[in-house]
Amino acid sequence: MAGPVKSGVPAGPPIPLQPANPSVADPVHSIHILGSREFGGADQFYVRLVRALHHSGHLVTAINRPDSPVARALDSGPVRQIHLPLANRWDAWSWWQIRHCIREHAPCVVQTYMGRATRLTRVPHKTAAVHVARLGGFYKIDGYYRHADAWVGNTRAICDFLVKSGMPAKRVHHIGNFVPEPLRPGAEQLAELRLEHGIPENARVVFSLARMIPKKGLADLLEAFALLPRESDGRPLLLVLAGDGPLLADLQTQAVRLEVADRVRFTGWQDPPDAFYALADVFVCPSRHEPLGNVILEAWNHAVPVVSTRSDGAMELIEHGVTGLLCDCRDVAGMAAEIRRMLEAAEADRNRIAAAGNARLHEQYGQTRIVEQYLSLYRDLLKEKTGAA
Repeated sequence: MAGPVKSGVPAGPPIPLQPANPSVADPVHSIHILGSREFGGADQFYVRLVRALHHSGHLVTAINRPDSPVARALDSGPVRQIHLPLANRWDAWSWWQIRHCIREHAPCVVQTYMGRATRLTRVPHKTAAVHVARLGGFYKIDGYYRHADAWVGNTRAICDFLVKSGMPAKRVHHIGNFVPEPLRPGAEQLAELRLEHGIPENARVVFSLARMIPKKGLADLLEAFALLPRESDGRPLLLVLAGDGPLLADLQTQAVRLEVADRVRFTGWQDPPDAFYALADVFVCPSRHEPLGNVILEAWNHAVPVVSTRSDGAMELIEHGVTGLLCDCRDVAGMAAEIRRMLEAAEADRNRIAAAGNARLHEQYGQTRIVEQYLSLYRDLLKEKTGAA
């Protein structure tokens, strides 16, 4: 039976699961728990991974908050959901329901995402399940993570941080993220998008996508864009900002103050954002702090050349001059110079950088590779716990 369970863990026997590919030998049953009400990088990866595991023929249960973005994203698919409050305070009800669910459904693996879900998850000692805590940032460890059986960091820097925080190195594992196959918008859809947002057909587009919060550095990007000429290669140059958040009004005011409001388009949150990547000549990740940078992977997925700040994630992903261009965080002049360098590069050079990023994505961050790394980790941990040969 697929679909959500709207009011906590159901009474009675476990609900049967139906994998998309029942011919898979030795399917793994995993429960994935996320307590967020946002739809940032970690939340989107949660949705992607549970869907990918299901479609690979494995058994998946998703526990999340009712009416959250991840719950809505999964509602239209076959993955079974259980909705719990997962409150930020100590939530005894959710704590008990998670333990009850683990006992009732007997998963092999319980994987939690970020601090709230991990703190509330305690795998009963008499069950065979292993608890894997997945981290996408440099989070507070004490009181949240130490009780897990193993930890996954989606960058090597996060793994190093975990080991330095006292986690045993042999139980800390590096597994990156993957992004979905890109949607390919047709010419008619792109024309409608240009018309809707006032983007001239001949415009060159600098594109960025982010939650509008300070650490994403969109204020720095606006300052950098104000240093660029109004035209590039004889064509109007526009900045397209997709996203929403508490800084939206401030950023719009800043664009007016910088006298670039007529050349900046605020599109609101876009899901999926594929058509905007298709319009872009350059993608910019201006983050002041970014543990990974899923948007860099997304831009590579669409073969768009990338300019990024030297955040932790970008430094791990991008080789300067090969798979993208880098500038220092908060360096407005440096950011403007690298954007201009990318725009003024020969088409063959831009295409080479975009192709190198796309190749790195598929070599190291492809869906099949990442899913297999998770499944391999699950099986290794289960063998260790059960003592199987």
